[in-house]
Amino acid sequence: MQPTEPAAGDAFSADLLRGHTDTIVLATLRRGDRYGFEIYKAIRDATGGAHEIKEATLYATYRRLTQDGLVEAYWGDESQGGRRKYYRITDAGRAVFRRNVTAWVATRDVIDALLDQTDPRTSPSPKGSDR
Repeated sequence: MQPTEPAAGDAFSADLLRGHTDTIVLATLRRGDRYGFEIYKAIRDATGGAHEIKEATLYATYRRLTQDGLVEAYWGDESQGGRRKYYRITDAGRAVFRRNVTAWVATRDVIDALLDQTDPRTSPSPKGSDR
């Protein structure tokens, strides 16, 4: 069976981002306090709509980050409409964000190096090789 070229819509893999939801939320909160749906929109808009995190996933993330002390939640004082729960990153959250970004960059560099290897079937043989 021959491999096929991925369709344009398949080129982006949400699976690669799934394990980084906490870091993505922390990155969004580094720009300032936001309420839940505002974080969702910021993530969607940052990717031009190419990536959306399901709201249920985000709200589970907010709970986990709050329980871990990486974000603080508080109720807004809106005078109109329903009250909104806002989230702010803590100093511990900033530290975790920095560690996660460092790990991501190291991982990306390794993957880039592995993907940038020359295909031995198409590259010229080294001098003196019996290939």
